Amino acid sequence: MPNFDEIMQMAQNAQAELQKAQDNLDKVEVEGASGGGLVKVRATAKGRILGIELDDSLLQPSEKAMLEDLITAALNDARAKADAVTNAEMQKMSSALPLPPGFKLPF
Repeated sequence: MPNFDEIMQMAQNAQAELQKAQDNLDKVEVEGASGGGLVKVRATAKGRILGIELDDSLLQPSEKAMLEDLITAALNDARAKADAVTNAEMQKMSSALPLPPGFKLPF
C-alpha cells in the first residue's frame, strides 16, 4: 500500500492531468446544427461559442420567431456535443491514473 507521500504525489499528478485535460477542451471544436443545417453554431468543448452561421433564406422579418428557436436549438446541440467530448476526455484521463481501488474523481 502506498504511503501518505505517494498518495499526495498521485493526487497532485491527478490534479495536473485534470487541469491539462480542461485546458485542451478549449481547443476542441464541435458544431451544433438545427433546421436541417439552416443554423449552425461552432463552439469549444468547454462551451465557448466561436461563431454562428445562418442560411440566407432565414433572414426575413416574418421568420424572426423561428430563427430564434433554431438558434436556441443549435446552441443546445453544440452544448450536448461539447458535454460528450468533455466526458470522453475525462474518462480517458481518469482511466490512465493509478488510483487506489474504489477511489472516485469528482467528474
